[in-house]
Amino acid sequence: MFNYSRNRATGFRPPQKNNMEAPKTSDIIIIAGNSHPELANLIAKRLGVSIGQCAIYHRSNRETMFQIGDSVRGKDIFIIQTGTKDVNNNIMEMLIMAYALKTSSANSIVGVIPYLPYSKQCKMRKRGAVVTKLVAQMMVKSGMNHIITMDLHQKEIQGFFDCPVDNLRASPFLLQYVQESIPDYRNAVIVARNPGSAKKATSYAERLRLGIAVIHGEQKESDADEVDGRYSPPTVPRSRTMDAGVGVPIHIAKEKPPINVVGDVGGRIAIMVDDMIDDVQSFVAAAEVLKERGAYKIYALATHGLLSSDAPRLIEDSPIDEVVVTNTIPHELQKMQCHKIKTVDISILLAEAIRRIHNKESMSYLFRNVTLED
Repeated sequence: MFNYSRNRATGFRPPQKNNMEAPKTSDIIIIAGNSHPELANLIAKRLGVSIGQCAIYHRSNRETMFQIGDSVRGKDIFIIQTGTKDVNNNIMEMLIMAYALKTSSANSIVGVIPYLPYSKQCKMRKRGAVVTKLVAQMMVKSGMNHIITMDLHQKEIQGFFDCPVDNLRASPFLLQYVQESIPDYRNAVIVARNPGSAKKATSYAERLRLGIAVIHGEQKESDADEVDGRYSPPTVPRSRTMDAGVGVPIHIAKEKPPINVVGDVGGRIAIMVDDMIDDVQSFVAAAEVLKERGAYKIYALATHGLLSSDAPRLIEDSPIDEVVVTNTIPHELQKMQCHKIKTVDISILLAEAIRRIHNKESMSYLFRNVTLED
């Protein structure tokens, strides 16, 4: 884990020891699901409290069972659960825990969800569904009346919840890693892996006083040719008085140009930034192009390290020198398979958010010098 003391780029200073005292009352209870017990222990240790007595397990028929060991009547409960590869069990555990606490007369139930499951399905795709909204509504219905999360895939996801949402940012910690762990970072350039990441890359570049480059073009096989029914023939005979096809132009299919780098990366350190690293094939393809353009060292920074499938092997064999992610998602097994993966500890930020909410203090300090583009 990396030790954080200050951040020269953003002015964000993690709370000092005297600011991280235990809550003023004993009404706070930390409940941890099975998704990330290590992070829950780190948060509880920083708050000076112990994990609440409870048991969550699966019966032989795979039904989830939850039992509370202590009385929670009138208490403030913080459920720590994140999204992992076992995402569906993570969600059901979280919903069952929240509902059990609600029916046990808890005063408030706050979901501490560093990585929100299904957050990538936040837009209507073809004949699909906006699954993120469904998950958000289920969380609220189960009893959660406040959500703490980090670096949502899209900021607009906060509107899916009928309760307050604090979307914390990991950028101060990642920026500090760049300053203190990348030698000669002044000779670096921040790279947007695609035009959609340009705003985030610009925000990082402005904080570090560095230049920016944007990768444009096809990085993976396009799904534009998939048959989704938009041009399927009508199921009823056409009307004799109207032809819907007359005068209605057909949309021209998109065709991305070959991958290209807009900006100079020759003889520089290339630092790619994004909100999550899941399927790393696009990162590897971008790194290969950056290497061809003359970048002598390549980093990939992201908040959430899902690192699915054979991501560790692909990273190990790629031109990427380091992949830096936070511990919002457990990835110890991936680190054992790939020495290039580095972890940044953000438990101090989540612990301070819990402390401030419990003590009814302002959260604005945690968002100081943080923009929507982060």
